Amino acid sequence: MSFTGIPHDAADFYAELEQDNSTDFWQAHKDRYEARVRGPLTQLLEEVEEEFGPAKIFRPHRDVRFSADKSPYKTHQGGYVAAGTRSGWYAEVSADGFRLGGGCYHMDSAVLASYRSAVDGPRGRELEQIVARLRGSGWEVDGDQLKTAPRGWSREHERIGLLRHKTLSAMRWIEDADIVTTDALVEQVRADWRAVRPLVEWLRPVTAA
Repeated sequence: MSFTGIPHDAADFYAELEQDNSTDFWQAHKDRYEARVRGPLTQLLEEVEEEFGPAKIFRPHRDVRFSADKSPYKTHQGGYVAAGTRSGWYAEVSADGFRLGGGCYHMDSAVLASYRSAVDGPRGRELEQIVARLRGSGWEVDGDQLKTAPRGWSREHERIGLLRHKTLSAMRWIEDADIVTTDALVEQVRADWRAVRPLVEWLRPVTAA
């Protein structure tokens, strides 16, 4: 089946789930989730697979083992396309709508050391330029960050803002319902993922540590 859009009911489903995040609600609306959320997102990512690669559709259940919040279900549905060990592209449906982007969403100590070394070196200027272009085009470039300089780095470093990052991604919302709810979303995803490709590709070798 070809992609025809993310229906309005996908956002409605998550708005209702936020109010009643229970197994009873989920079981009563499981078929709706499959038809209106997971199915359309899977079809969308299959449409761009030839250019970007196969996607992983995340499971809807939360891992509550170490969380004080025991709500059983995630209040969004995400899909991820890997471009390397830890870098790639992302798309998400939630009560707030549809958003997408790319970057690196986890860096362990070895990867952080590799990333910071690259930021400090000749490639650091390239990353600065990539981030500036994305922000200038309306992307939200963000991620988990330290409140101060990493150990061993000066707070006066010319790229201290980038050095403080523990994850780094560029994200944006697609707010036009006439795009999100129709097959026009396929071309929008292609265009936006191409726009964020320089960030993903900059991170690919750095995060392979």
